[in-house]
Amino acid sequence: MSNGLQRVMLVEDDPSIQTIVKMSLEVVGGLQVTIASSGIEALRLVRKARPQIILLDVMMPEMDGPQTLAELQKDPELSSIPVVFMTAKLQKHEVAELESLGVVGVIPKPFEPMTLAQRVSALWQSAAQK
Repeated sequence: MSNGLQRVMLVEDDPSIQTIVKMSLEVVGGLQVTIASSGIEALRLVRKARPQIILLDVMMPEMDGPQTLAELQKDPELSSIPVVFMTAKLQKHEVAELESLGVVGVIPKPFEPMTLAQRVSALWQSAAQK
């Protein structure tokens, strides 16, 4: 995908989802993926990884997705990185609630591995145009 998107950070505590996302983004999408297993780890790695977009699991132990997002948004250096929530929660009001926190999108789990890279790329491009 030569639209300019190269570096993605996945923040996800489930190893099987980490594997599927990493494979679908790297193999299908040709993207470079940094994985953090928790919000705390993400905040530690984000400056070094310099992701262009962050995929953030909503439900994680210790620091959940919304808390991690709030920490990213507090930091002027990090607040400009677009964030996409990934969640198994699919009720409309919950999706709307998550979107109201300032993310560029919500990707439901389970997702389609063959189209995930396209979807992430499209969300990244729409964020770049804002």
